[in-house]
Amino acid sequence: MPFIDHVSDSDLERLALDRVVPGLLACGFCYVDGLLGELAGDAVLDQVMEMHRSGALQDGRLAGSVPGVHRRNIRGDKICWVSGSERGCEAISFLLNLIDKLISVCASRLGCKAIRERSKAMVACYPGNGAGYVKHVDNPNFDGRCITCIYYLNKNWNAKEHGGILRIFPEGKSYVADIKPLFDRLLFFWSDRRNPHEVQPSYSTRYAITVWYFDSEERAEAKRRFRDLTDHYWGCTNLRSVLMCL
Repeated sequence: MPFIDHVSDSDLERLALDRVVPGLLACGFCYVDGLLGELAGDAVLDQVMEMHRSGALQDGRLAGSVPGVHRRNIRGDKICWVSGSERGCEAISFLLNLIDKLISVCASRLGCKAIRERSKAMVACYPGNGAGYVKHVDNPNFDGRCITCIYYLNKNWNAKEHGGILRIFPEGKSYVADIKPLFDRLLFFWSDRRNPHEVQPSYSTRYAITVWYFDSEERAEAKRRFRDLTDHYWGCTNLRSVLMCL
């Protein structure tokens, strides 16, 4: 593709050290505008819009349910998980590789134990019908997610008219941070309880791509807890089956 060589490793390192690391350490969040430029940003947007048109985006799930509360009252986005290797995701793959390089430069300077993996990319659309996402924390229970990265794809976005602001409530601070979901903007923030956040109602189609980077030790411990819980569940199930046969 014609845009893949326009960002140098030295540019990324300078961006990471001058903007991302100081922002995360001082405030717990930061954003960078003009990350890819018009050509590459348009290529990513085209691929996301095609996913939307094709019906690949489905209602976002909730980790748990609240009796009497409809899912859309909590989150109203439609999503799809991609690795970037899928056909038609070449520009998204380029974006993910660039973010990977940025995080690899940042990781050793952020006090994180080790960041060696991330999630797949969550491509998300708020369809413009007033849908949002209520205040929440990405990683409230030590599941390994360390840094949240959100890339926005919304041209000519007017927050007063279109809404869709991501509002961060930094822990222990007397202020909030309102992040407009502007085209070619990349947002970083700590995924844990330091940064509760919400997506305010959107009145125009709003696109974003999110990836989460994992603290390797916390992730391994979370997987161990899950295995233990699963083993316990199946042990109890098998015991019940045995007792029923006696």
